[in-house]
Amino acid sequence: MRLTLRYRAPTEIDHELIWLSLSLGSLALAAGWFALRLPWPHCMFLAVTGHPCLTCGATRSTIAFFHADFWSAWKWNPLVFLFLSGLSIFDLYAFAVLVIRGPRLRIVRFTPAEKRFLRLLAVILLLSNWIYLLSHPHGLF
Repeated sequence: MRLTLRYRAPTEIDHELIWLSLSLGSLALAAGWFALRLPWPHCMFLAVTGHPCLTCGATRSTIAFFHADFWSAWKWNPLVFLFLSGLSIFDLYAFAVLVIRGPRLRIVRFTPAEKRFLRLLAVILLLSNWIYLLSHPHGLF
């Protein structure tokens, strides 16, 4: 794996613009949802099994995160907290790159071993998060 810093070619997909737009659009949609006081989503897995799914607590974690209550956000769902932290950093990077029209950071040349490692890491993170959620007291979610 190698990191490169280069300018975007005219025919290249503008990942920063796409993902920043999607991120901010999702935030606006969620803010509108809560401003209209629409009902919160309910977990069907939890309703059927009585156990939290991989994403249980994500809504509460997100709300706590955007209220700068980072400890509560972490406690509700650590994986969502890490995702939102990374997304916030990416959004700042994408905004800066788009405003100054600077070079873009790209990850290139993954070896097969690196791809396997990243897949295994993703599975370990998902399972660890689920074990954490399952270890919460019954009735918390």
